[in-house]
Amino acid sequence: MLKDFSRSMKLERSLHKEIAIIIQQKIRDPRLNFLITIVEVKLSTDLSYAKIFFTCLHDKDKHKIQLILGILQKATGFIRSLINKNIYLRIVPNLCFVHDVSFSKGILISQLIKKSKLY
Repeated sequence: MLKDFSRSMKLERSLHKEIAIIIQQKIRDPRLNFLITIVEVKLSTDLSYAKIFFTCLHDKDKHKIQLILGILQKATGFIRSLINKNIYLRIVPNLCFVHDVSFSKGILISQLIKKSKLY
C-alpha cells in the first residue's frame, strides 16, 4: 500500500533538494569551503516557515559552526529568491537554519556501545 503524501511533505522534499543545490552551487562565499549537508527540512502547518537542519564536516569546532550558521542566515534572502524562481509557490517560506547534532551524537553513542561490548 502506498503512503498518502501531503502537500507539505512534497514541498519539504522539493525545498530540501533545492536548498542543497543552492548551497553547493550558488552561494559563492569563500568562507563556505566546508562540506555542508542538509539533513531535513520541516515546514510549519501554514507553510510560511521552514526550519532547515544542516550538518557539516567540522562538527567539533563550534566557532566554524557559528560562522557557517551566520553565513547561511545572511544568505536567506538570496536563497529565498532562488527558491521563488525554481519552485512555484504563492508564499516562499521564511528560512531558519539550525545545526543538527544528532548525527555526531549517534556516532558517539555507537562508539560507547562498541567500547562497552569489548569489556
